[in-house]
Amino acid sequence: MVHVYCGDGKGKTTASCGLCVRAVGRGRLVLFAQFFKDGTSGEIASLRRLGVDVAVQSPHLGMYKTLSDADKDVAREACERLFSYVCDVADKYDLIVLDELAAVCRYGVIEPERAARFLRAHRDLREVVVTGRSPSQELLDVADYITEMKKARHPFDVGVPAREGVEY
Repeated sequence: MVHVYCGDGKGKTTASCGLCVRAVGRGRLVLFAQFFKDGTSGEIASLRRLGVDVAVQSPHLGMYKTLSDADKDVAREACERLFSYVCDVADKYDLIVLDELAAVCRYGVIEPERAARFLRAHRDLREVVVTGRSPSQELLDVADYITEMKKARHPFDVGVPAREGVEY
């Protein structure tokens, strides 16, 4: 089945990590693929310790929308390599998390229809999770679960920066 964790609230990646923990606890094989992030967050270290296979976009050059055109080209190539890798190894896993794939599609780095084809091909064989803000209609249409995290209040809005161990 396909899960989409979206919205402007905190917790999309955290929720997907919780599902990884649950799956590993039941003996399932898990791949956590992270786009548009550098792979240094606390949850990535924890997932690796639990035996989750983690693949991270490399290189990560910063927030995609703020990159120069040349750096966007590098980021697109890195995302393409990671997505192709996921496509190549997907059959080995019971659960695949595509963290920030919604954003990757929103910026046109991976075409939403291509991502949706991948999801449709795997939905009856394994659990696949897509996270990120503003998922495309193509991603929403293929989803079996859609969970929206809605921000009611967040310290960032009053100038509190992201805190290690809480937001990353």
